[in-house]
Amino acid sequence: MPYPKLAVEECARRLAEKQLTICFAESATAGQLAYAFSQTEYAGTVLKGGLICYDACLKEDILAVPAELIDKFTPESIEVTREMALQLANVIRADLFVSVTGLTKPGGSETPEKPVGTMFYVVFYRGVLHEKRIFSTGSPEVIVWHTIEQIARTISQIV
Repeated sequence: MPYPKLAVEECARRLAEKQLTICFAESATAGQLAYAFSQTEYAGTVLKGGLICYDACLKEDILAVPAELIDKFTPESIEVTREMALQLANVIRADLFVSVTGLTKPGGSETPEKPVGTMFYVVFYRGVLHEKRIFSTGSPEVIVWHTIEQIARTISQIV
C-alpha cells in the first residue's frame, strides 16, 4: 500500500506556502511519518526532522517524558503523546511539533477500551495542542498509513 501521498503533499504545500516548518516524535509510525513528508517536493523547505521513540525508555531519555506519566497512562496514550509534542519543542526548532503513539499490533497496552488499531496524535502549533484519538482496522501498515493521512489532514486544517 503506498503512503497517503495526496494528503501529505497537500499538507506540505500548505506549510511551504505559509513558510512553516515541521518536526516529528514518532513511536508507532517508526519514522514513516517523516519519510512521507520527505518524499514531497517541499521537503527541503518544511521538514526539520524527527525522533523515533518507539521504546518508552527513549520517550524518557530523549524527550524527558516522566516515567510516572508513562507508568500511569501507558506509552500508548494521549497523555504521553501530548507530553512528547510539548517536549519535542525543547529539542528541535520548528513551527509545528507532531507526536504519534498507538497500537498497530498486539503486545502493547491494548485493552477492550483501547484495542489494537487505536492511535493517538498531537499537533502542537502556536501554543495550541490539537489532540486526536483515532481507530483503524487492518494490518499494521494500513493502520500507520491511515494515521499519517489523518495527521496530514489535521495539519492542513489548522495552518
